[in-house]
Amino acid sequence: MNRIKEVLEAKGISQTELANRLGKTFNMVNLYATNKVQPPIPVLYKIADILNVDIRELLIPNKLKQI
Repeated sequence: MNRIKEVLEAKGISQTELANRLGKTFNMVNLYATNKVQPPIPVLYKIADILNVDIRELLIPNKLKQI
């Protein structure tokens, strides 16, 4: 699972703009943003670079910390 859609909204960047900067179609970026398809790791790194965030900000943790 990823947080691409939330980070795009927070940064004020549209899915269309991200698609153009990635060299992907809008449909593919929409699939990423709606968690229907997970981007390959190299694409996830490129998305993080474009959005100027740490790649971990795009991911939902798979385990919660136990206190």
